[in-house]
Amino acid sequence: MIFSSYTFIFAFLPIVFTAYFLLQRFAGDRPAKIWLVAASLFFYAWGNILFLPLLAGTVVFNYFIVSLLRKNRGRPVLPKMLLALSVLENLGLLFYFKYLNFFLSNVNYVFGTGYILRDIVLPIGISFYTFQILAHVIDTYRGESEDSTFLEFAVFVTFFPQLIVGPIVRHDYMIGQIRSESARRIDTSNIIKGIMYFSIGCAKKILIADPLISHAQHFYNVMGNGNFFEAWGAVFAYTFAYYFDFSGYIDMALGLGMFFNIKLPDNFDSPYKARNFADFWRRWNITVSNFFYDYIFRRIFRFGDGVLKLVLATMATFIVSGLWHGASWHYVFWGVANGILVSIANIMTLRRKKLPFPLAWALTFFFVLVTRVLFDANGMTQAFNIYRTMFDIRPALAGFSDFMRLGLDYVRENLHETILVVAGACICFFAPNTREMFSEFRPRWYHAVFAGALFTVSLFFMGRVSSFLYFQF
Repeated sequence: MIFSSYTFIFAFLPIVFTAYFLLQRFAGDRPAKIWLVAASLFFYAWGNILFLPLLAGTVVFNYFIVSLLRKNRGRPVLPKMLLALSVLENLGLLFYFKYLNFFLSNVNYVFGTGYILRDIVLPIGISFYTFQILAHVIDTYRGESEDSTFLEFAVFVTFFPQLIVGPIVRHDYMIGQIRSESARRIDTSNIIKGIMYFSIGCAKKILIADPLISHAQHFYNVMGNGNFFEAWGAVFAYTFAYYFDFSGYIDMALGLGMFFNIKLPDNFDSPYKARNFADFWRRWNITVSNFFYDYIFRRIFRFGDGVLKLVLATMATFIVSGLWHGASWHYVFWGVANGILVSIANIMTLRRKKLPFPLAWALTFFFVLVTRVLFDANGMTQAFNIYRTMFDIRPALAGFSDFMRLGLDYVRENLHETILVVAGACICFFAPNTREMFSEFRPRWYHAVFAGALFTVSLFFMGRVSSFLYFQF
């Protein structure tokens, strides 16, 4: 079920919200939490009910592991065995569903074997809820996470606003809010703010991201190569489509959390305003970046280690990040490219080298565009073909007037998408982000008008809404 759909907005959300607070009022907290878990599982099953037992089983199994870890804290061997068992279960499922065919195809290629690839469908959200659970298990093993009941743990994992595409929430951050008295009553200020967040996210997704996704996918999946302007147009379209698709989802998720008095962590902080790639990754998909930093980077690099260790930790982190995004070599190379760019930024920071802001920003965004091709291409062959088209200046040298006429033809034939790219660029580069807009929010009448206008316009285009891009991960 997609947030920006009639079914979710006019059926699922009103029913879940109303029943939750009625149960809180007349039956108590426990029945209300049971209802919230049941509703979240229904929300998940709407996409594919066959994967519901997998999610439910993972929740039960890992709560059992966490409970045993708490009871056996201080013992020499058993906690390590329990941690290994949880890691094996979580990463084992992730490997089977996401990486088995990639592994088998590479074995076949290298060794000439004939292993048959499986017909495997990736469960929605498995990359996100697996990391969220693993973080809690590891923190519990280290003695850094507080206790919770099974019901609280189930709410923590399955809470529907963040179940599919995050943000990844830390256990203690969530549990403290679940237990608070304020979570048990309707808070009109939170609802007003939630509506604002949801309306902005909905507009980002439907009015900007979806048309740009369609335009870019036509190039990548149908045209394949195209000319200079078509290639750059598709890359710009995907660059801003991913921004507004993902940040739109996060805005909607944060807004929905506020309906239930749960503040989910910020996951987006104007990444296209970054002045280097280290800064970029502190701003994009923040909770996933923090996961990789805490559980991979910091396992390799310690404060005081040398530059070589810093580069090694950075490269390892981004290669894993590339594989996390997808089981294909072009994601691995995307991770390597980002690792190199982040390493350069880190070394420049260590040596106190700084470029002028306009140049630093321009170079960062240029390489965001360039690495975008590796991420979005269907494979390395297509990526190289697109690069060849993007940087082939021979048509301009052969006849500049004909070359410019080709560019004008592209703009005229794709005027709507061109306007969206320009508007998206202005929003990304110059406008305050959602968090900044609401840092000192006081409801006013014009806020209601603004939210109502965005939401109403979005409703007119909601019938053709597409899935969120991050569903594929």
